[in-house]
Amino acid sequence: MLLDFEKPLVELENRISELKNYTGEKGIDLGVEIESLEKRSLDLKKEIYQNLTPWQRTQLARHVERPNTLDYIKMLFTDWLPLSGDRLFGDDPAIVGGIGKFEGRPVTVIGQVKGHNTKENLARNFGMTHPEGFRKCWRLAQQAAKFHRPVLSFIDTPGAYSGIDAEERGQAWAIANNLYAFARLKTPLIAVITGEGGSGGALALGVGDALLMMENAVFSVISPEGCAAILWKDASRASQAAEALKMTASELLRLGLIDGVVPEPLGGAHRDPQGAAVNLRQELRQILQALQQIDPDTLVELRWKRIRGIGEPK
Repeated sequence: MLLDFEKPLVELENRISELKNYTGEKGIDLGVEIESLEKRSLDLKKEIYQNLTPWQRTQLARHVERPNTLDYIKMLFTDWLPLSGDRLFGDDPAIVGGIGKFEGRPVTVIGQVKGHNTKENLARNFGMTHPEGFRKCWRLAQQAAKFHRPVLSFIDTPGAYSGIDAEERGQAWAIANNLYAFARLKTPLIAVITGEGGSGGALALGVGDALLMMENAVFSVISPEGCAAILWKDASRASQAAEALKMTASELLRLGLIDGVVPEPLGGAHRDPQGAAVNLRQELRQILQALQQIDPDTLVELRWKRIRGIGEPK
């Protein structure tokens, strides 16, 4: 998927690729021209990605090629063992969960999953979680506390699923129970918004000792389109709504709503998933090392203080 503001850069990169292929085929030295274009490409990349608007970051957060929870699991964890079901209704494919090792230490991982194409998105319900998905997260978190495993949650959803069947199965209760249970859980909890953090679907997995956001992720009570439709009866004013919502990582860090921003490679995580994973690994390692030094009762007490202090500017 090519975003409008990326087109000039991609055209330049394609030109560089053509020249390199031509050089290989014809044996003509075009090194000077290629070097000049590569410098121009780097300058253009910096100009584009270091000056993104909130709406452009929203588009990046939703990019279909952006690494999802399953991608991060492959890049960050070993000995992965997926676990399914809520032991009440069934399994929710919008949520993946299981046990793995992070740099040799057992951890529990939960997270929403968006697909990289239409077929995958339909199978995963576009990352929109059902009540059984939230209950699966709660079950795995309780299990993690029992065996003294840290919990890492990955958030990427436009919001909890709002269909009538979800309401019939207790959607509101499932979200509220997660908020309550996670706040009291006696094991380290780290939440990471990797893409789109939307509404209650994000909040249900967002309670913890630290809430991080990838540099081009967004976090908001409502989508820009939904906000624009409510305020101005015009969803096409989404870019204006994105500005007003203060939903980008840098703005939310300044407002005291998150605890840290994970840098992405220049061009965004979708252009360099491995580079994004390396940066995230460093942040997770540092925070986990600190949290593991705190006894469980103190950990819960500090978590409560953190939650009550949300919104205090850093």
